[in-house]
Amino acid sequence: MLKSDAEQHLVAAVNALHSKKTFVTAKLKDMVLQGNLGRRNEEATGLENGLRLTARQTTVVQLIAEGKRTKEGAVSLKSSVKTAEAHRANIMRRLNCHAVAELVRFAVYNCIIKV
Repeated sequence: MLKSDAEQHLVAAVNALHSKKTFVTAKLKDMVLQGNLGRRNEEATGLENGLRLTARQTTVVQLIAEGKRTKEGAVSLKSSVKTAEAHRANIMRRLNCHAVAELVRFAVYNCIIKV
């Protein structure tokens, strides 16, 4: 169920779950069938595996992919070096990246930076 569908379908979804049945709204079913899940919007970047990055996380990925050092990224983000390091670690864990090169490849593949 999509967050935007919650108001209309929440009771039906809860009843279905209580009855151990699957509940899918028509809007979600159409999106799945058309392959529209994971597309970008203004708030988040869609990933191929359905995860989302916030605008802040996308900015961090962009800075890293552009070759900025942690201190430079922290200045750009107007945060501390520790916060920038935490952002990087969290993003890499979320994307299952084990090296910065994988993060750069991800950024290119998802059009976060241009080559």
